[in-house]
Amino acid sequence: MMTNDEALEYSRATFNGAPFCLVRNWIWVELEVSEGRRDDLAAMQLHPVVLYAHSIVYDSSRRWDVGDFVRTTLLHEFTDGFVFRTKNTHYVLLGDGLCKQAHPKTLALNH
Repeated sequence: MMTNDEALEYSRATFNGAPFCLVRNWIWVELEVSEGRRDDLAAMQLHPVVLYAHSIVYDSSRRWDVGDFVRTTLLHEFTDGFVFRTKNTHYVLLGDGLCKQAHPKTLALNH
């Protein structure tokens, strides 16, 4: 398990200047979608998963302050066992988190 400083160093070295965000107290939310919708998302290289993080540790783009929460857009790629990547941002998952399922309407998403 990485410390905040180790995660910051890893992110700066790995993401080549792309936006990244270090998060803790996160929830991996699998969205309940039809097979047809799942296929549509796959064609766009997306997965019906969003991340909700209760605590931002660091945001390289300074969109959020330390301690803020964030709900991401849909998952594009999950790598290294702890990097949740959307089309725009790499989210580094620190510490333990939860996995849940939800209907898109629960999160006010139109998917």
